[in-house]
Amino acid sequence: MLLRLSIRDFAVVAHAELDFGAGMTVISGETGAGKSLLVDALGFLSGARADAGAVRFGAQRAELSAEFSLADCPQAALWLRAAELDDGEACLLRRVLHADGGSRAWINGRPVALSQLAELAELLVELHGQHAQQALLERPRQTALLDACLRQPELLDNTRDAALRWKALHAERRGLLARGDVAERQRWLQFQLEELDAQPLAPGVLAELDASHRRHTHAAALIAVCDDTVDALAGDAAIGSRLQRLRAGLQRESAHDARLGEVDTLLDSASIQLDEAVSQLQRIRDDLDLDPDALASLERQLTRMQDLARKHRVAPEQLQAHRDALAVELDSLADADDKLRRLDADIAAAHAAWTQLASRLRDARCETGATLSSSVSALIAQLGMEGGVFEIQFERNPDAQPDPNGSERAEFLVSANPGQPPRPLRKIASGGELSRISLAIEVAAQDQDAVPTMVFDEVDAGIGGAVAAAVGHKLRALGQGRQVLCVTHQPQVAAAGHAHYRVRKAAQDGVTQSAVAALDTAGRVEEIARMLGGSDVSDEARSAARRLLDAH
Repeated sequence: MLLRLSIRDFAVVAHAELDFGAGMTVISGETGAGKSLLVDALGFLSGARADAGAVRFGAQRAELSAEFSLADCPQAALWLRAAELDDGEACLLRRVLHADGGSRAWINGRPVALSQLAELAELLVELHGQHAQQALLERPRQTALLDACLRQPELLDNTRDAALRWKALHAERRGLLARGDVAERQRWLQFQLEELDAQPLAPGVLAELDASHRRHTHAAALIAVCDDTVDALAGDAAIGSRLQRLRAGLQRESAHDARLGEVDTLLDSASIQLDEAVSQLQRIRDDLDLDPDALASLERQLTRMQDLARKHRVAPEQLQAHRDALAVELDSLADADDKLRRLDADIAAAHAAWTQLASRLRDARCETGATLSSSVSALIAQLGMEGGVFEIQFERNPDAQPDPNGSERAEFLVSANPGQPPRPLRKIASGGELSRISLAIEVAAQDQDAVPTMVFDEVDAGIGGAVAAAVGHKLRALGQGRQVLCVTHQPQVAAAGHAHYRVRKAAQDGVTQSAVAALDTAGRVEEIARMLGGSDVSDEARSAARRLLDAH
């Protein structure tokens, strides 16, 4: 349930704080006063696309926030826990709209994507404005609304899952057949594997081949540098011999200065390192050989590796992984015929399961549709469409394949006048009729809808008198089990509310602003009297207003 709505620098509203309770709350005001801005604010808090024009003139940003209680909305509480955005039994939605067109959103003080805000808001509040009414004309929306009344979510889920399983199995079968003749594919794969297995492919082998090739290519230079270095380090005139002579002199004089002994120790370590370097150079030199045949062999191996890599369109170091993938595919084809037979059996079973579930779903839809049609027909008669008829027609899907949404689509038909055959809702309903039909459907389906807060914007457009009173009565009845917010210009509807806000527009410092005020009983009498008689409120209008209020 919506507890509080806060608005700052939004359109012509500088600042407004509205507290809401259970039941039906009405919002009224003169034409152009901005009463629908409260609905617009909830729309932006429900994820509507940002609009720079929503920011009050002269302000840098508009700030909107709505606090909800989760006591009557366990689905929203579960969503928040799953998203790790929960914060006790309350939920705070916040959004900032910038004058440059950008926006940001928060849930319980944590930044979120706009899609997350919309997903959560869909569980908390349901907006019924012109856009929502137009959505009612779309056949998928009509089917979804009927399904919401079934009270059989498991049947809907199972039907969808059966269709998706059938589609997945069918896709697997197409993939198997897309490989062409299995025996031919097996022969081709076997040939490719034999060709690849004839050549060492491991990445370490390739690296060693490359290193050996470099050594053989540069063998002459490597031999020369090894010989020159050994000659420079060893022998009578080499560095090693000179180092020994220097050490002998230091040892003779170290008796006179102990520090020379420390230097001798360092030179001893250097002498050991020189000896080890000479030994290692000699070993390297012994491994080197000017062998044109070995070099040619290495070049042939590397060329084969490069040719294989180009043929299979992979890098040389990826040849082993490619070979393993071909082997896996060959193994998968070993029982391709058996797999195809198993797939055919599984596809048939999935289709049979979906057919059975879709048949049960169709029966449930027909039964619920008949009940809903009867209830809505009775309600629209009470809402000024005497003799009107509401029906739900089912049309089989032209495609015989399993469909996640079942085997048929629902379409709402209506006859607004006696003696006229029902026709599709999208073809005949005027704006006022659509508003009343939408209200009738919501009243008829109120026990099945889990969204705790419903907002109606100008649901009473184009009506008056007894019809408006009936609309008010139905909205109040809807408010017995749900929280209802209703923007209205009809006094009969306004009188039906449990609480009442008035929106008034006035110029302040040369700037037009709207202010929102909660009305007490006396204030409600004055406002409803204004709605009845215009700006000059008479005693007769006040008396009529009291009678309307007393009727509830």
